[in-house]
This record gives sequence, structure tokens and C-alpha cells, in this order.
Amino acid sequence: MRTTRKPKLTPSSTDLDRLKAISRSQTVAHREVNRAKILLKYIEGLTITKIAKDLTTNRPLVNRCINKAIAYGALTALKDLPGRGVKPSITDDAKSWVLSIACQSPKDLGYAHETWTYSLLKKHVRANCHQAGYEMLSKIDKGVLNKILSHGNIKPHKVSYYLEKRDPEFEVKMANVLQVYKEIALINENPPAKNHKTTTISYDEKPGIQAIKNIAPQLQPVVGQHPTLQRDYEYKRLGTVSLLAGIDLHTGKVIPLVRDRHRSREFIEFLQEVDKQYPVDWTIRIILDNHSSHVSKETRAWLLEKPSRFEFVFTPKHGSWLNMIEMFFSKIARSFLRHIRVKNKQELIERIYQGIDTINKEPVVFKWKYKMDELDVK
Repeated sequence: MRTTRKPKLTPSSTDLDRLKAISRSQTVAHREVNRAKILLKYIEGLTITKIAKDLTTNRPLVNRCINKAIAYGALTALKDLPGRGVKPSITDDAKSWVLSIACQSPKDLGYAHETWTYSLLKKHVRANCHQAGYEMLSKIDKGVLNKILSHGNIKPHKVSYYLEKRDPEFEVKMANVLQVYKEIALINENPPAKNHKTTTISYDEKPGIQAIKNIAPQLQPVVGQHPTLQRDYEYKRLGTVSLLAGIDLHTGKVIPLVRDRHRSREFIEFLQEVDKQYPVDWTIRIILDNHSSHVSKETRAWLLEKPSRFEFVFTPKHGSWLNMIEMFFSKIARSFLRHIRVKNKQELIERIYQGIDTINKEPVVFKWKYKMDELDVK
């Protein structure tokens, strides 16, 4: 039985349905859902005390909600009235000034830091806000500072990297490489006649493959004891090797050469190995980057001894990602080179050759698709 002297709340059927829908909603703001429940219970005839108890809230809150509904309407009572809350004390101009500071380098403002930290930026803002005419920032804390930076989508404490195209002919050289890939795709789809005497190899070096030795026994997984391979945290470094490799883009066969270094002499040694793989009347086209060993005096002198045998297609500077051999390097890094441990460097060399021999038993012909649709190949 209602005991309050407040007037009854009699919303229209449309408003009543809307209140019920909001009271069950999981997407509407929580305070609006709660207010809708208060009003529905009041419409049912419950007392303010009973409503507060059922909804685990307090009488003043329930009272304010009902009064607002009686004065302005049920649906209006779900929203905050204009002017509610504390006026923002930090002006837009002050926020813009903070953002302008955050976009400057700390070292240009007399600090040793390369990037801002929240503590340093807060300290600088507090120390200089009076001179700039923004006294309201004199007690700014990290939370408010974070909100200002987030609203401006500024993260001055972080560093991201980009790659500048320093090769003025980047687009032209990229198009040349993609043109070769397009040609290879056409040849692979429609095998040429037997008199076709050319092949294309994607080549690069993978230096710094580490030979790492366990200094304690390695424990294989044991059922009921430990589910993973176990190793001692300490290990011994035995040096590194470089893998010089080319992949035939028509057959998928990989031609490897493992050496301690990858200078001109090793590159020439690789070319000699490639030279043995194909008939003497074939032309061997090689896609490669601009490493100094590929264009050195020693390399050029050796190529003069093999006229019309090799044709080089260079990727643009900082464009080695255009070279398909990188897919192969990624593949072996995720397969047989992953977590590899050896007794000595020679074992590492042998296992690299072994892994590539296994791959060559079921070769995969890589296909380049990125930006291929932009080429108009006749």
C-alpha cells in the first residue's frame, strides 16, 4: 500500500514500454537502467523505502529520481539534467598548450631525456603553466595528464619506427622485381617449350646463425613428470655461421652454402655452385639485394669470365622484403633452426644442410601476390 504523499506517475503506454526495455538493457548506461527500475517500482505502488531496499540503494537517490520524473517526465528523468556536475576547470586552450609541449622534444627544452615520461611532463607543465597563463594546471596529476594526451591521441613516451625510401628509383626497381615475378608466374602456369633456357633464382644471405651448446644434459618430456623439453638456463656460444641460399622460383629447389662469413669470395663460391646446377647454355637470372659483395671488384671480375651466364635483378635499397628468399628464411627459422642446440659448429652446419635436403625432397614453389594486380604485363 502506497504511503507517500507524492503524486502518482502515469506515463503513456509507449513510455512505459520504453522504461521496461531500458530496465532490461545490457547496453544502456547503468545509471539509466537503475533509474528505469526505480520508476517502474514506483509506478507499481512501492514505497521509497521499499524501492531503495530492493535495488540496494539509498532513499535520497530514489527520491530525487521520482521527483525529477514527476516534474519533467519519466523518460527525461533517466538522463542527467543540463548543468549537472562540476564545470571543467581546465580550458581547451590549456589542454592545447599541454599537447603542444608533449609534441616537442624534451632535449630542446633543456632536459637530458630523449622522450617524455609522465613524471617529467607533469613536472614541466606545473613549473611553466603560470608563465603561460594557465594557472589551473598548477596541480595537474598524472591521471588528468593522461586524459589530455589520450584525447589528443598523443603518446610522447613511445617510439615507433618508419622506413624512409632513400632509393630515388625505389618504385622503378620494385616494378622491375614484380615484373619478373609476374613473368615467372606466367611461365609456371604455362610451362614453356623445351628450348626455354633460362631460370630465375631468389638469393640472399642469412648471417649470424648461432651455434649454441648445452652445458648440462637436455631432458626429453616424460609422461607424468614434465611435459616439455627441459634445458639448463646456462649455455655456451660457439660462434656463428652464415647461410648463403638461393631458391629456384620455378622448381622450389634450394641451393645452400654455409660458411663462416659472407664476403665476396663466399658469394663467388655460391655462384660457382649455381653454375654447376644448370646446363652451360642457360641464362641464370638472380634476384638479390645491394650488398657490397654482390657488386665488388672481385665479383665483377669473376662474372667477366662467365659472359651472358648470369643476369642480376637488384631489389631497391631497404627493399629486401621484395625478395622471395626471405619467405624461405622465415620458414627455416620457424622449423629446424628453432631452439636448435649443437655440440659444435660443424654439427650446426651439417644440420642446416640436412634440413634443407629434407625441404628439397618436397620443394615448394613460392608465389608472390602483393601488389601484383597493379602491374599491367603484356
